[in-house]
Amino acid sequence: MRGAGGTQGGVARFFVGLAMAVGGAYVLTQRVTVTSGFWSFFGGHTFGLSLLPLVVGAGVLFYDGKSRLGWILTACGTLIVFLGILTNLRVYFEPTSLFDTLLMLVLLAGGIGLIARSLEPQRKSP
Repeated sequence: MRGAGGTQGGVARFFVGLAMAVGGAYVLTQRVTVTSGFWSFFGGHTFGLSLLPLVVGAGVLFYDGKSRLGWILTACGTLIVFLGILTNLRVYFEPTSLFDTLLMLVLLAGGIGLIARSLEPQRKSP
């Protein structure tokens, strides 16, 4: 019988590590607030201008669905919108105690370590 990852590693160790990592990541993400700022590509409030390639590309595709220009404009417009949203996100870690922060990080790191250890073959003691 094979263990976690097809090796002779421990399956129980894998699931304990997975539970620790998921628990630590869950508690950590509960202490993070994500907000959005103003869209400012070439100045204030230019979100509508960034939609232009997407809208023109969609129009070209409705006219000719095989148009390379239409596909390129649509893909570039979608990428501009996606990147614009990502670059304007602000992530804040809410105030918490040092103990809680250490607990979150140790659970996450310890769980990842146990998962990695379970994927290696078990060493035999001499």
